[in-house]
Amino acid sequence: MAYWLMKSEPNVWSIDDQQKTGIAGSIWDGVRNYQAANNLKKMKKGDLCFFYHSNIGKEIVAIVEVIEKAFIDPTDKTKKFVAVKVKFREKLKKTVTLENIKKNKALKHLSLIKQSRLSVMPIDSKSWKIINKMSKV
Repeated sequence: MAYWLMKSEPNVWSIDDQQKTGIAGSIWDGVRNYQAANNLKKMKKGDLCFFYHSNIGKEIVAIVEVIEKAFIDPTDKTKKFVAVKVKFREKLKKTVTLENIKKNKALKHLSLIKQSRLSVMPIDSKSWKIINKMSKV
């Protein structure tokens, strides 16, 4: 299993919107950055992703699960980009802000800090555990 972080602007698609889709989940589409798209292509069914509210909030708010691996994004007329399907797993007990992530020296290497515009990024298992622990404090 691999771990990821997926960003969404909460005024466009929030964790509450994601949660309402239930076990059927929803398509994670609209990614038009090649690096982020390549990350989508690497995702496998069962992978877990942090759901990050970008722009408004700037915080990890929940965990979602990949339920369908990459396929051609139906919103892409060029058929170059992919989407995946994800379902809601759980909201974090306590959100983990970007500010708190930046304060943690063990998380300095994360793409969330180094490539702030990237919308889909891998999270190593050690960082996954650290962030999960931060969400329970």
